[in-house]
Amino acid sequence: MKRHALFLGILAFSQPLVAADLLQTYREARANDPVYASARATRDAGRENLPQGLALLLPIISASGFTQMNDIDISFRDVLPPSKRDGNTNGYSLSLTQPLFNWQSIMMYREAGYKVAQAEAAFGQVAQDLVVRVAQAYFDILASQDSLAFIQAQKTAISEQLAQAKRNFEVGTATITDTHEAQARFDLAISQEIAAQSDLEIKQRTLQQIIGKFPDRLTPLRPSTELSPPKPNAMEQWVASAETQNFVVRVQEAALEIATREIERNRAGHYPSLNMVGNVGKNSASISSIGTVSLATDSINRTVGLQLAIPLYAGGSVNSLVRQAIANQERARQDLENARRSAALAVRQAYLGVTNGMAQVRALEQALISSQSALDSNKLGYEVGVRINIDVLNAQQQLFSTMRDLSKSRYDTLVNGLKLKAASGTLGEDDVVAVNSLLGTD
Repeated sequence: MKRHALFLGILAFSQPLVAADLLQTYREARANDPVYASARATRDAGRENLPQGLALLLPIISASGFTQMNDIDISFRDVLPPSKRDGNTNGYSLSLTQPLFNWQSIMMYREAGYKVAQAEAAFGQVAQDLVVRVAQAYFDILASQDSLAFIQAQKTAISEQLAQAKRNFEVGTATITDTHEAQARFDLAISQEIAAQSDLEIKQRTLQQIIGKFPDRLTPLRPSTELSPPKPNAMEQWVASAETQNFVVRVQEAALEIATREIERNRAGHYPSLNMVGNVGKNSASISSIGTVSLATDSINRTVGLQLAIPLYAGGSVNSLVRQAIANQERARQDLENARRSAALAVRQAYLGVTNGMAQVRALEQALISSQSALDSNKLGYEVGVRINIDVLNAQQQLFSTMRDLSKSRYDTLVNGLKLKAASGTLGEDDVVAVNSLLGTD
């Protein structure tokens, strides 16, 4: 730990004492991210396909009623005088239609189940994407904060070297070149600091878009954190998982099943359909005329029967729809194959990102030790006259560049670990909790 004292000190100085962690940020994103909320609403809408499909197989019941006033004028061509009658007629009816056989409706109901599965898988993909987006934005902010802290520390070190170069020039032990070199590096550090501050705000605004508020303080990653290799530590096992569990693959599997049933549904355009139909109704009428007795009638009608519909010719549209559905099925099959290959590629990339990232972290940790030793040696050499000012400045730049690269490599490795699980279809909140446990201060 002692060998990384400068690295740890800069990180500790750059982070606030009270901060939100990754798990809290993720939960805020789940509550406020519009992309996630839109996907949740889309999933809820997709779930309604199942009751809608079932409704095609269930009875349809309807009721109707009416009432009307009658005003009748009757004129005769013979010697009878005209007659005027009035009254009212009212009634109601209740009808029931129960499908007994309709292959199109059956196929649509089966499609509905796969449409629900497709909606669930699409939402699962968005939920995993939210974890990755939050983690990426979170660690991008930490990396930007670290970079800014390193630049500021480098600027401070350069300013000390500039002051020393000016003192040496005044006493005649150094040339004006040393001062100019240190001044140039100091001016460059100021420019880099401005750029780093801008980059930090951009990264913060990116996370703000997800969680709905400006992220003032975030809990840092412990510099002493030991990164763990993937479990299982075998690429092909992750690939096998991705080819079956990846949510994009599952979406395309459902799409293929839907396309297959679309063929049968369109072929059913040639099939007959059979319904049972029942009706019951009552009509009441009353007619009266001046000077005569009113007449009233009531009638109740009950019917039940079967209705058979046999399609004979539809202009060739059914055959065209079948050919179209077959082409769509082939497209869905190829989309599924592409999804599997893409998932396998994403897993391999993420797996290599984790394993190579861990190796890079180890290499940079050793490089940090070497860079610190090189800086100490150059400072001592400058004091005794065997090194010049530019050697010290270069060593300082190398040290802070190594610190920045080490910090970013750790964040990238963690994010790649989450991407690996997302590509394999196994990423969840438990993984956020696991990464969150690596945050804090030593």
